[in-house]
Amino acid sequence: MKHAHHPEIVKRLKRAHGHLRCTIEMIEDGRPCPDVAQQLHAVSKAIEQAKRLFIHDHIDHCLEGSIGDGGRQQALIEEFKEISKYL
Repeated sequence: MKHAHHPEIVKRLKRAHGHLRCTIEMIEDGRPCPDVAQQLHAVSKAIEQAKRLFIHDHIDHCLEGSIGDGGRQQALIEEFKEISKYL
């Protein structure tokens, strides 16, 4: 299932991929540790932002639309618990 925010999530993950590729090159080139640490921080932040957007998108589009379905309420609660552990 593709949601409206998926292109933005892919964009963020590609940015993280670029940061990671750069980090690997920096380590291989023997760049100073503070520079590498800063780049690793950028990788972490980019992935964290993509993850948060993905989970919020799931809540908005997959869970919210099913709230009125009384028979699925317990299943939705369990699904929310499952995905929220990744926040």
